[in-house]
Amino acid sequence: MLWGDHTGSLELRSDGGATRLTARFPYGRETEIAAGRREVIAPRAFRTRIEAGDEIHLLSGHDYEKPLASRSAGTLTLTDSDDALTLEARIEGATTWARDFLSAHAAGLIRGLSPGFRVPSGGERIERRGADILRTIASAELFELSAVTRPAYSEAQIEARNWQPVGEVAERVVAHHLNRWRL
Repeated sequence: MLWGDHTGSLELRSDGGATRLTARFPYGRETEIAAGRREVIAPRAFRTRIEAGDEIHLLSGHDYEKPLASRSAGTLTLTDSDDALTLEARIEGATTWARDFLSAHAAGLIRGLSPGFRVPSGGERIERRGADILRTIASAELFELSAVTRPAYSEAQIEARNWQPVGEVAERVVAHHLNRWRL
């Protein structure tokens, strides 16, 4: 499986014992993976498994032994568009690795977002650009997204906010969120 990182943002909010995570993974951003090797992920490259409703995990550091959320558990939602992949997750702090992730993020140690994917035959285009090689990923099987310390795509950053309103403010905020996310 290939690991790729991308430009984006990730926001965490503490909400009633769980932490709400929102991230945006924009498409079409080029990065240098290694000297002379550049990569870009095309719009909707991950659509196949997302649209099929396949299992996808949110992990800490690409480690399947450290899951933070998943589609099958109902704690991870993915929305794909032409400009970005957006994820929403609910992270419970009941596991040691979830607490470790939240603490490391709060300390500024984990700020990157990285997808774990496999490129099927015909899913990429390779071209020469002077002395460099550019790999464009047009189709990839997304298996997981991870919070990482050093993403290959430098714009793929995460941000956390602890948010605990009280009293009347809490009542207004809860009402706002319920109305905002109502389907």
